Amino acid sequence: MAETRLKQIGGLLARQGIFVAFALFMIGFAIFSDRFLSVENIMSVLRAAAIIGVMALGVTVVVIGGNLDLSVGSMLSFSTVMVVDLHDKIGPGAAIGVTLVATLGLGAVNGLLVGVAKLNSLIVTLGMLSAIQGLTLIYSGGKNVDIANQDTTWFKIFGRGYIADIPTPIVIFALAAVVLHVVMAYTPFGRRVYATGGNQTAAVFSGIRRNRVVFATYLISATCVAISAIILGSRVMGSQNNVGQGYELQALAAVILGGTSLLGGAGTIWKTVIGVLILGFIQNGLLLLGFEYYVQWLVTWAVIILAVWLDIAAKRGRLWSPIA
Repeated sequence: MAETRLKQIGGLLARQGIFVAFALFMIGFAIFSDRFLSVENIMSVLRAAAIIGVMALGVTVVVIGGNLDLSVGSMLSFSTVMVVDLHDKIGPGAAIGVTLVATLGLGAVNGLLVGVAKLNSLIVTLGMLSAIQGLTLIYSGGKNVDIANQDTTWFKIFGRGYIADIPTPIVIFALAAVVLHVVMAYTPFGRRVYATGGNQTAAVFSGIRRNRVVFATYLISATCVAISAIILGSRVMGSQNNVGQGYELQALAAVILGGTSLLGGAGTIWKTVIGVLILGFIQNGLLLLGFEYYVQWLVTWAVIILAVWLDIAAKRGRLWSPIA
C-alpha cells in the first residue's frame, strides 16, 4: 500500500513537479518579502517578462515542430538596433515595417536551410547566431543607437504605455499567446506542426509538406522576435549591439520549463507562458531577497535541470531510471 502511494506521488511529481516547485518558490518568496506579491511588483515582473515571453512563444512553435532556434538572441539585437536607428531617419511607423520585413528575412534563411535544405537546426541556428551578431555590428558600425525625442514619440507606447491601466507589453504578450494558442490547438496548420515534430517520416507519408511547415515555424519565430524588439526598443529608447545576448537561452529555458519536449511533437503555448512566469518570478524573488544577480543564473540552471529530469521522468512514468 505504501509502495503504491509512493509510486502515485512519484508519478504526480513527474507530471506536475515543476508547478509544485513554482508554488513552493512563490510561497517562500512571499513569506520572506512583503513586496513580492504586491500589485506593483507583479506588474513589474510581467512587464519585464513580456519581452522574453513573446520570443519564447515563437521558439515553442519551432521546438514543437522538431527543431531548435538558437539565433533569436542575436536576431533580437539586430531588430532592436534597426528599429531604434531607423526611428529618427524614416519615422516610427516605417521603421517598424522595415524591421519586421528584415527580421522575417532572417527567419526565412533559417527556414530555407532547415526546412528545404534539411540541415541540422542546431548547427544552422548556432551559425546564424554568430552571423546575425556580425551583421548587427556591420549595420551599426559598432556604435550604440538612441532615439532623440523620447518623450514626444508615439513609439513609446509599446514599451512604456498602458492599455486600460495594464502595461502595453503585458497586453501584447497576452494577445500573442492567445493567437498562437488558437493557431496551434485549433487549426490544420497547428496539427501539421505537431505531426511533423512527432514523426517527420510519418508526416511526410501522410501528405504533409514538411519543408513548408518547418519554414513557416521559423517565420513565426522571427515575427515574435520582431515584436519583442519593438517592445524592447520602445522601453529603452535605445539599443546596444549585444542587447539580445543570452536571450536565446532564457527563451529556450522557458520553453523547457513549460514542458515542451526538445524531441518535438509535444507542448503547449500556455505552458510556455507558465515557464516564462516561473523564470520571471524566481529571478525577481531572488533580487528582493538580496541575492546577487549572478545567483539567478545558478538557480535558473538548477531549475532547467529539474525540468529536463521531470520531462524524462514523465515519459517513463517514474522519477528514477528502472535500470539503476
